[in-house]
This record gives sequence, structure tokens and C-alpha cells, in this order.
Amino acid sequence: MKIDILAIGAHPDDIELSCVGTLLKHIDMGHKVGLLDLTKGELGSRGTAKLRLQEAEAARKLIKAKVRENVGLKDGFFDMEKSIMKIIPYIRKYQPEIVLANAISDRHPDHGRAAELVSRACFLSGLMRIKTKYKKEKKAQTHWRPKQVFHYIQDRFYEPDFVVDITPYMERKIKIVQAYGSQFYNPDLKKYKNEAKTPISGKDFLDGLYAKANVCGRNIGVPYAEGFTLDRTLGVESLFDIV
Repeated sequence: MKIDILAIGAHPDDIELSCVGTLLKHIDMGHKVGLLDLTKGELGSRGTAKLRLQEAEAARKLIKAKVRENVGLKDGFFDMEKSIMKIIPYIRKYQPEIVLANAISDRHPDHGRAAELVSRACFLSGLMRIKTKYKKEKKAQTHWRPKQVFHYIQDRFYEPDFVVDITPYMERKIKIVQAYGSQFYNPDLKKYKNEAKTPISGKDFLDGLYAKANVCGRNIGVPYAEGFTLDRTLGVESLFDIV
């Protein structure tokens, strides 16, 4: 299955928090979107790894993404070479034109490490001398390199290189984030009220998502947007492609 955009996150919910509005917009434009989580988020203070996977699938259905997979790296402790070699088969299988990846640096150290892993994996995936297979498939894969890797903005705010207007999708974004009921504030789910309090479990965190999107949106004169940074110079066919 070839897709147009592959969004990759270190943990289940990274994608939803940071770039799901952009994904929803591109799905409505007719693009095929896939999701890839590097870990199961098993070190999270609330819920369990099994529950996070269930929540991730519920979120995928709300997003209407074509596929969601989990690489199974060790949360908090993934290394470089072995991890890259586990990511490349997914890039080659789905052959995305664009990859969305974690922030280049962030409060959670896994985010910055994942950004580097994914960026390197996307480059190395294009080298034909690197041989890979997808899981238990016998056939060797063909090399593939995405055209662009864009890094979404997470906890720490960075001046974006570009932003995407997500104003019509902001409320859907919040509902999708709340699919992770064990992690985020959802007044309709009482069963998690006795779980540990974390920096992301309160209503103020969801309010912060609106605030961040508003800051990005002000750059282009819209209520809400999501911001991205670049690995390399962005080229355009026309000056009128820039709003």
C-alpha cells in the first residue's frame, strides 16, 4: 500500500497532539495517510501499553488513516543503528512522499531522539545497498526516499518554518486527542479520575493546545494552525504557492 503522508511519533498520541489537524485536512483533500508509532508508550504514568494501543487504534478510526503500525522500540531507551534498521522497512513498504516526524528537541528526550532517527532512516532508506525485509515477508524491499521530512512542534515552542491552517479541524483534533482517555482530560470518562496526575492529564493541557494553535495561526491571520520546521530548504513552483 503506497501512501502520500506517513506521520511518525515516538509515542502513541504524539501525532494526534501535534499534527492531526494537518492530516485531517490532507485526507479531505484526497491524500492517503498512514501512522507509525515507534514505541507503545509503556513508561507512561497512566494506563498501560495494551490500553495505549487500543486508544491508538480508536484514534486511527477517527482520523480515517489507512494504516497504523507500531515498531515496538523500547520506550525511553531506543538506540540508534538498530532502531533505524527497524524503521526503514516501514518507509519502504508504504513509500510516503512526505514524512512528519517528532520535534527536533523537546521536554521529553525521546522526541528529539526520534526526530533524528526518523530523519536518518528516511535518508538511508534511499540507499540500495541497505537490504531490508518487512517483518516476515521473504521478498527484499526496494529502496525509497521520501521527498520531504517535516518536524512538527510539540511541548517546546519553536518558530515554525511554515504553518498549516487547521481552523475547521480544531474541534475534531481535540476529540481525537481525547480518544486517549487514560492520558488526557475527558469529563465523560470517570474511570481514570484516580489515576496519577501528570502534566498532560488536566483540562489546562487541552486549553494549552488551543493556545499553541492560536499562536501559530496568528502568523497567517487564521484562528488555528499547526507549525512545522524543516530539515532542508523548501522549494516552491510559484510565489503564489505561499499564503
